[in-house]
Amino acid sequence: MSFFEENSPEMDRYLETHASAEPEMLKRLRKETFQKTTQPHMISGYQQGRLLSIISKMLQPKNILEVGTFTGYATLCMAEGLAKDGKITTLDVNEELAYLPKRYFAESEFSSQIDFRIQNALEYLKKTDEIFDLVFIDADKENYVEYFKLIKPHLKSGSVVLFDNVLWYGKVLEENPKQQSTKSIKELNDLVAKDEDFENLILPLRDGVNMLRRR
Repeated sequence: MSFFEENSPEMDRYLETHASAEPEMLKRLRKETFQKTTQPHMISGYQQGRLLSIISKMLQPKNILEVGTFTGYATLCMAEGLAKDGKITTLDVNEELAYLPKRYFAESEFSSQIDFRIQNALEYLKKTDEIFDLVFIDADKENYVEYFKLIKPHLKSGSVVLFDNVLWYGKVLEENPKQQSTKSIKELNDLVAKDEDFENLILPLRDGVNMLRRR
């Protein structure tokens, strides 16, 4: 099997069987995402969700930013590790789908700590003075470089940033990519690797997660 092919169903079952259990509410959200959205593959899913949960629990962040809410699965996973007085701000531009994450956020034990906004993330980052302990970016790939540049002033030493889909189905290996999204992801990965203010590692989980820690 090629490195960039999806895991086989048998391997996925093995990985999930040998990982911490997915909370029941997230199981329902995942099922409903596949039933009611046209691109359910955009959900973080079981394995990535448990990674986000564990990272958040290790950091116990007071301030989380998520760019790209989709149906709120990753939001709820990261909320599991929030400090008692912490909050997570999650941004998306899809008003039509907003009803779904809103419903699950309201049901969640973290409802009072989740600030869900229909707002352009680039504009938000240009205006906010917030400092974030944990950032998860899973949105328009064409703007990944801009997100990286804008988020950097809002980090402190020890802050962790995760960019999703940074292997882009293996397209990052193309020498002269035609897709702008591929070009942007390649540029992001190059910028991060050369930036001495960060230490990073690309995790080959699903479609690749670039995990950065601010020095």
